[in-house]
Amino acid sequence: MIRTMFLTVLCSLASLSVLAESLTVYFGTYTPKGGLSKGIYRSTLDLETGKLSDPALAAEATNPSFVELHPNGKFLYAVSEMGGSGGVSAYAIAADGSLRLLNTQPSRGAGPCHVNVDKTGRCVLVANYGSGSVAVLPIRDDGSLGEPTCAVQHEGSGPNAKRQTGPHAHSVNLSPDNRFAFVADLGTDKVMIYKLDVEKGTIVPNDPAFAKVKPGAGPRHFAFHPNGKFAYVINELDCTITGFAYDAAKGALTEIQTVPTLPKDFTGTNTCAEVRVHPSGKFVYGSNRGHNSIAVYQADPAKGTLTLVEHETAGIQTPRNFNIEPSGKFCLVANQDGDSVVVFRIHPETGALEPTGNKITVGRPVCVRFLKSDGRK
Repeated sequence: MIRTMFLTVLCSLASLSVLAESLTVYFGTYTPKGGLSKGIYRSTLDLETGKLSDPALAAEATNPSFVELHPNGKFLYAVSEMGGSGGVSAYAIAADGSLRLLNTQPSRGAGPCHVNVDKTGRCVLVANYGSGSVAVLPIRDDGSLGEPTCAVQHEGSGPNAKRQTGPHAHSVNLSPDNRFAFVADLGTDKVMIYKLDVEKGTIVPNDPAFAKVKPGAGPRHFAFHPNGKFAYVINELDCTITGFAYDAAKGALTEIQTVPTLPKDFTGTNTCAEVRVHPSGKFVYGSNRGHNSIAVYQADPAKGTLTLVEHETAGIQTPRNFNIEPSGKFCLVANQDGDSVVVFRIHPETGALEPTGNKITVGRPVCVRFLKSDGRK
């Protein structure tokens, strides 16, 4: 009897160990007619080897390009990126990782391209690229979405005649204390700053209401440093990353540095896409589409300034998005035009990306999100 109980305990501990050494990964995709993708996919990442399991379709959907997880790990939210008016869908996450559609609400704008969830799990925020607007949707107790409670239309333009004839909200991110929402607008060369009220489900302009980048830069995605003192925006059009000092009391951003994402000798066409800060805060990464690389930088912990480490190109083809898993050991790069996701090991001292040889096929992948083994994002 005692021996049986002992073996049962050992088996339970072994099971917990296996769970702790893997993560569920979700991939948002584009679903063109005749393409490989049918919606949102899921896989499992082995945190010892960096190997991804064969992807499985978690839910059929049309162009669920960007997805985000609820803080409790029980729900997932996805945009439906369309040329006209778009929507945001809510899904319940099953025990096996599959997704069950709860409902869909309008995004109150055209071409929704980025979605986020506030840190209390009460609101979804969505950026509408086509119309240059941002909306807030309340999250109900069952994880489904209520109708939008707030929508803000941006105004303005930039000097790039092809890409900046009007506003284009490209991402929405929350401050570490959840008081402010930051919306990078590619069309106006501004990072808009809003005060967030999760009780009312509203955003209102902050004072200051925005931070500027260089005219024609085209700010796209935005990320905070783990220490909350710095933030970085990647500029799609002029292929740079701008670092800011962050005043948490005022919600204000002050530029401290802008660095190129490309090698000096590169003469081709390129646009940038994603920026990420390593969980340790020691490294910052940006993606190049055209040069087909991830630019790696070391971050000064006191100043927030960046120093180039390398450009990693192995197996990378149009890296629309990439993400670093929570332990900081691996980086997953989504190759939009390569129909694949490749895994890199991160050097703990330099931040350099080291190819693992691990790769899976996912049609037109756009977004990478991790669900921890304890069921949280």
